[in-house]
Amino acid sequence: MRPGTTLRMIDEPRDGVDLAAAERAAREFLEALGVSADSESLRETPARMARAYAELFTPRPFDLTTFPNEEGYDELVLARSIPVRSVCEHHLLPFAGVAHVGYLPGDRILGLSKLARVVEHFARRPQVQERLTKQVADWLADRLRPAGVGVVIEAEHTCMTLRGVRAVGSTTVTSTLLGILREDARSRQEFFALTGTRP
Repeated sequence: MRPGTTLRMIDEPRDGVDLAAAERAAREFLEALGVSADSESLRETPARMARAYAELFTPRPFDLTTFPNEEGYDELVLARSIPVRSVCEHHLLPFAGVAHVGYLPGDRILGLSKLARVVEHFARRPQVQERLTKQVADWLADRLRPAGVGVVIEAEHTCMTLRGVRAVGSTTVTSTLLGILREDARSRQEFFALTGTRP
């Protein structure tokens, strides 16, 4: 691969978003729950709901730019506290938190902002945190071919804090480790220490 090699996203944003249909459905949804959207303050709410969910469910396309690892750097590269915002696929309520994403370079290194873009890409759809964590790790491992990948996500789920058990302040932590970060205890410990999380 040449310097600045760019790998195209294969999971591009879905076509066919119909905001008018989504607005009609949002209005019917509110009315079915006994909320009239006829007042001045709620008249535009169905349209705002449609636009908001379209934004939440549509990842921005990007290219994963990689560069040759000319110096042979073989230590951990880690981006901590990447903001994560997604929607629980079971209740369509938001969950939010941070992701810590790291890798041990092989022949290629990655533009650092792309770690955050990969997290955003997979978060922009109805999700479960476990799947999101694994998707980010698997995608980086597949495209970058590093010696190891680690992803930890810590998030608060409003489906737990605003309804049901109402466990206010609780967070969910998930992790996926691949390659050396999974197989080597010292590398694994270093990753968790640098993320500020515990295995």
